[in-house]
Amino acid sequence: MFARIHSMALVGIEARACEVEVDVSGRGFGHATLVGLPDSAVKESVDRIRSALFNSGYVFPKTRSTINLAPADVRKEGPAFDLPIALGLMLADDQIRSECAEQFLVAGELALDGQVRPIKGVLSIALLAREHDFRGLLIPRANAEEAAVVEGVEVYGIDSLTQAAGFLAGELELEPTTVDLPALFERASSYDVDFGDVRGQEHVKRALLVAAAGRHNLLLLGPPGTGKTMLAKRLPTVLPPLSLQEALETTRIYSASGKLPRATGLVATRPVRQPHHSISTAALVGGGTIPQAGEVSLAHHGVLFLDEFPEFNRSVLESLRQVIEDHVVTISRAHSAVDFPANFMLVAAMNPCPCGYFTDPRRPCKCSAPQIDRYLARISGPLLERIDIHVEVPAVPIAALRDQRTGTDSACTRAQVTRALEVQRQRFGADSTTTNGRMSSRELRKYCRIDGEGERILRQAVSELGLSARAHDKVLRVARTIADLAGEANVGAAHLSEAIQYRRLDRQL
Repeated sequence: MFARIHSMALVGIEARACEVEVDVSGRGFGHATLVGLPDSAVKESVDRIRSALFNSGYVFPKTRSTINLAPADVRKEGPAFDLPIALGLMLADDQIRSECAEQFLVAGELALDGQVRPIKGVLSIALLAREHDFRGLLIPRANAEEAAVVEGVEVYGIDSLTQAAGFLAGELELEPTTVDLPALFERASSYDVDFGDVRGQEHVKRALLVAAAGRHNLLLLGPPGTGKTMLAKRLPTVLPPLSLQEALETTRIYSASGKLPRATGLVATRPVRQPHHSISTAALVGGGTIPQAGEVSLAHHGVLFLDEFPEFNRSVLESLRQVIEDHVVTISRAHSAVDFPANFMLVAAMNPCPCGYFTDPRRPCKCSAPQIDRYLARISGPLLERIDIHVEVPAVPIAALRDQRTGTDSACTRAQVTRALEVQRQRFGADSTTTNGRMSSRELRKYCRIDGEGERILRQAVSELGLSARAHDKVLRVARTIADLAGEANVGAAHLSEAIQYRRLDRQL
């Protein structure tokens, strides 16, 4: 007999429709042939399914069976095909009968005792089910809340193969999983840190305010222990809260990567990713035989924080250049190309020299001038030019450390950022995602016109600092953001002067 179960194949973060076709011929011995470009994990599923069927009170077909995963030109990977293959074998072998089996999209990993284990990519599966008008999903119970955030799809969480078979056969009633999305979103969208935790460094907080208001990339330069890491980790708290659409986009990446915490079905706060400087290129931007998302994609709609910036392998850092400009990563292989979103704010932190104390007034620097030059040269000029704001983070005086007054907090800063972003939405259009830091050359000429005094200051800065065309444009973009924060319609000389001060490493080099 023949049976068909609908499932999915995960390609990058996208779920593609896949049909599990099972034919039990009625002759030959109990050998199962699996075709349709399966990987090793899928090929091994036959042995898992054999044990799961036996331990659940069913039998593996005693005659020859053929299992086809269609379409055959899409590579299938992972254990999510265990459950649909097992149900297909049971239907084709007439161990159960169902009139509704093809109305559901089924995915799940089987344990040897027949229990159903959680899988990755469930949010993408739910979106696929809604797109193709399936009645609902049959997935592991541990993933049910994650899938239930997608409206318009009935989500049935199951614990075992027996339960799934009973449900499809109409012998067992299951209630679809539902979530209170507003309550879930509110519960998961709080931060445990605040800008007010950082003592002193008010001018650095001002630089972070400008960076957040225009979505500008930022580099923090200073000796150890001055608060660079604390500031970077608190940057998301001054950004506007994630919208539901942004939260779903971010959750989809974490779900497909298998990194979504089981305690919540939604990523509702802006992520902060802090990879170690020993990271490989594939781990940072994505890659692998079967393409997987890298840290730049896991930081989507959030912050990618690279501490000890010069200690990263140079080739790893150079791989960021295109990503910073395009906000998307394309991983190309011989059989396919996969796109991963990577719209993040880059925050880098570094010491001013190898020993770290070149700018510290309290500790002597032991590095020679050539050592400092070689240290700074680890970061290429083209990469530095793509970072809009360079700001020095000095040592914090003891008076500021012991001051009991709270400095600028996240709520105050976030209000200023929100007002500036609203100005940009009115400028670029309500449906546009463009911010000052993402302006095109044409928009730059239109919205960053300057007067005679500003023209003189900018020409002098380009001449004395040797700014490239890209750095020149970065200065104008930052100046536009500063003007928006000040509520000014035009970019003035004061705004340009502050923006030029944020090109710290241009002056150093």
